[in-house]
Amino acid sequence: MTHAKGKYADFEGLREKAVALRREGLSVRQIRDRLKVFNNDILHRLLEGEPAPTWTKRPRAKDDLHTKARELRLRGLTYDQIQMELGCSKSSISLWVRDLPTPEPRYTEAERLARMNAGLADLRANRDAERKETKRTARDAVGRLSDRELFIAGVALYWAEGTKDKSYSRRERIELINSDPDVINLFLHWLNLLGVSRDRMRFRVSIHESADVAGAEAFWADLTGAPASAFGKTTLKKHNPKTVRKNTGNTYRGCLAVYVSQSAELYRRAEGAWYGIVLGADRAE
Repeated sequence: MTHAKGKYADFEGLREKAVALRREGLSVRQIRDRLKVFNNDILHRLLEGEPAPTWTKRPRAKDDLHTKARELRLRGLTYDQIQMELGCSKSSISLWVRDLPTPEPRYTEAERLARMNAGLADLRANRDAERKETKRTARDAVGRLSDRELFIAGVALYWAEGTKDKSYSRRERIELINSDPDVINLFLHWLNLLGVSRDRMRFRVSIHESADVAGAEAFWADLTGAPASAFGKTTLKKHNPKTVRKNTGNTYRGCLAVYVSQSAELYRRAEGAWYGIVLGADRAE
């Protein structure tokens, strides 16, 4: 027997049977098979208004989350806090609790700012600790340099920071000026490796006139271990009152220029070694 719209004589009688079966606890599929009604539109019209049996309702996975989200919101938690607690999306939380009153702020504005600043301070401290640890690990991994390693490092340093010869300006001499004490220290170790005696080295401090000139001169003299006679007259940079200097404070000591006399041959060796490093890097690939 086939039922379709316009092709059945007793719709109300069929509906009574369908409702009775529904109230007995049958599912839609079971009623369909029992009454041989395979037209979904008619089947749903026969059962219109009749609730489904409890056993046919699938439990919704989010029901528990929905209930917990409302409980947490009533306890005064924010959307972010509920999300961290339950692991669900903020959009879902918003739908579940939007009818609930907005909780009173847990902290005053001053307390909120204080907590935020404390959190930022902890974050910066952790990041600083990570930076220091990374640098320490990298430093310790280098270890003691061999003569060859020191030679290559010194050549690369000089080629980056030192005076270089140009076709339009012959400068075949060793000169370097820098404000970093570690750069100066490595450069002096390199010169010592190359057999440059201290009597061939000359030094000159260059610094802003408004800085601690005497303190800078004493610092560089102590770093180099050179006598006062090895230092030329300090070059003072004029201070422009319209310029706001950032290189100030106890750590600002100007720059130190290091000159090596009779160094044309040494310069040529350094330049040749630099291009040897470049070619060596190409071959390594």
